[in-house]
Amino acid sequence: MLFGFDIADALRLLAVAGIVTSTVYSLMVAAAAFRFRRRMRKNRAAAARRSAFLPPVSVLKPMHGDEPNLERNLASFFEQDYPDYEILFCARQENDPALAAVRRVMARYPQVQAQILICGEPPWPNARTYSLEFMRRQARHAILVTSDSDVSVGRDYLARVVAPLADPQVGMVTCLYRGIAHNGLWARLEAMGMSVEMSSGVLVAEMLEGMKFALGPSMAIRQSTVEKIGGLEKVAQFYADDFILGKWTAAAGERVDLSTYIVEHHVMNSGFSGSMAHQQGWATSTRFSRPLGHVGEVLTYAVPYGLLALAAFGAAHAWALGAGLAALTVFNRILLCLLVAGLVVKDRAAVRRAWLYPVRDLLGFVFWVGSYLAGRRLHYRGEPCELMAEGRLHKVAE
Repeated sequence: MLFGFDIADALRLLAVAGIVTSTVYSLMVAAAAFRFRRRMRKNRAAAARRSAFLPPVSVLKPMHGDEPNLERNLASFFEQDYPDYEILFCARQENDPALAAVRRVMARYPQVQAQILICGEPPWPNARTYSLEFMRRQARHAILVTSDSDVSVGRDYLARVVAPLADPQVGMVTCLYRGIAHNGLWARLEAMGMSVEMSSGVLVAEMLEGMKFALGPSMAIRQSTVEKIGGLEKVAQFYADDFILGKWTAAAGERVDLSTYIVEHHVMNSGFSGSMAHQQGWATSTRFSRPLGHVGEVLTYAVPYGLLALAAFGAAHAWALGAGLAALTVFNRILLCLLVAGLVVKDRAAVRRAWLYPVRDLLGFVFWVGSYLAGRRLHYRGEPCELMAEGRLHKVAE
């Protein structure tokens, strides 16, 4: 007995409280989603007025190893309806398997200015950010667009993401993304997490306090902004370099704009172990990069509290109530998936499989718990690392 409650009472109270907080969160996501949807319509109406702002752009693409659909993803950047841009690719070694795909795509699009750079082994903890800095110093243009190799875009991508930079107060533009899974249940669940769970959190954060971070799959930033925050060397000390770059841009007094353009982020891990390790690694890194927000995430999950309600009320012979509460949480998550995937990121696969999203919600909670049990160790691009305060990255020996 504790404060007049026994353990069974406490578990029932916890279940109901969790269902309430997750429902409130879903309502916040709905408000943010409709707000974002209104911005999408407004931006389409203003597209003609913004079309005059088409400054030269340098696209930076860090490369590391071959990937499924790599040529198709890269080709989407060569097919841009944009008057003046260059694409820089950077790998650690000349014999990186990804560069064979890059050369084949470059040969198919000789009209696009493209260049391959070799940076060698990175002296900084975050190899991706070292590649970006290496390319940034070679870039010819004042506006940089960075994008990962597992991202594909439409022909209007550059025009759309650069448009907000017409406002001199905007220092960075970033994008939501829909997850693309090519095969396998675990890849589909990971893709749903990208499209729905990640997008939900971003939409609510942007609604409540504006964008104070960025999303790595797509970032557009001025050279002057990067120089204002002291270059990328300090950013490269962190695992979540995209989060830190956006955070420091906002702290420097420049606005981070959440574009209404949605990019496609392809899931590379189709198997169980690879997918679980990747998602657990990001959950663990979030625990260090934004510790208070990460603690609060436990209030956003629904299905774990529904299962707790089923067990706790069932133990008191109130199975109907427990089952009803559990069903409510499943319905909650299906509606959330339909809303975000359908109205915001336009993920048709997630909409078709919305019945599967409650499983992803439960997995998200498992990763959240795991982030406090996993310790500091994880792998970054196959190399063992340790996370320090604020998400700083420290390489360690096996």
